Amino acid sequence: MISSLRARPRPAPPLVAVAHGSRDPGAPRTVTALLGLVRSLRPDLRVELGHVELNEPLLPAALEALPAGEAVLVPLLLGRGHHVKHDLPGAAAAAGHLSVLAAAPLGPHPLLAEALAGRLAETGWSAGASRTGAVVLAAAGSRDPDSARDAERTAVLLSARLGGVPVVPAYASAAGPTVPEALAALRAAGRHDTALASYFTAPGLFAARCAREAPRLPAARPLGAHPALARLVLHRYDEALARVRTAARAPVPCPPRGALARAS
Repeated sequence: MISSLRARPRPAPPLVAVAHGSRDPGAPRTVTALLGLVRSLRPDLRVELGHVELNEPLLPAALEALPAGEAVLVPLLLGRGHHVKHDLPGAAAAAGHLSVLAAAPLGPHPLLAEALAGRLAETGWSAGASRTGAVVLAAAGSRDPDSARDAERTAVLLSARLGGVPVVPAYASAAGPTVPEALAALRAAGRHDTALASYFTAPGLFAARCAREAPRLPAARPLGAHPALARLVLHRYDEALARVRTAARAPVPCPPRGALARAS
């Protein structure tokens, strides 16, 4: 009697999380803790880490260490700036032994707003405690207008999460307003019970600068190993795979009747 053998399912492509990198020693520890949460949510998935700069392993080395096959890049970045549009595709193209899928950056997304709200709650600041409440969403900044649009959409999502409290994006570099400018505008509008939301995945130069510029405010820590952020990392991974599989299943359109005859 010949027994039929079931084909083993193909293993899922590795998830390569891409962090920016920082000289702040807390940054690698924070990202490592976040990826520990990701692994705990999906123990069978291989999860690796690469950095754009400043920390090891750099992304090209992380990709080079993977076996031939597929991989999915998930940027631990919050908008469509230069790194997402240029550095990640360049590293993917250079990894000739891999077929690399690129996921969307983490923001904007409701899960990101959930994580931001959670970090704000840790400071003791409450959205409903005052009629003059507001939040400054402190971000790194970019010259790419898509990055600013993504931050603005996240501000809208966070405002909705907080019950309509105004949320104003502010930037550490390359864009405006700055954190002091945003705070001044809110004070002029009668918003005096203000908190600072840290729109950063991990500690670093810009996160620290934004916190220093609001010394007397409740200031949330960077998002780090928040459960909602871990779920979002996996959501972006799944989204990228689903997009490719949907495209592969799409039917090939038939040429119009008579087209083949005219071409022959």
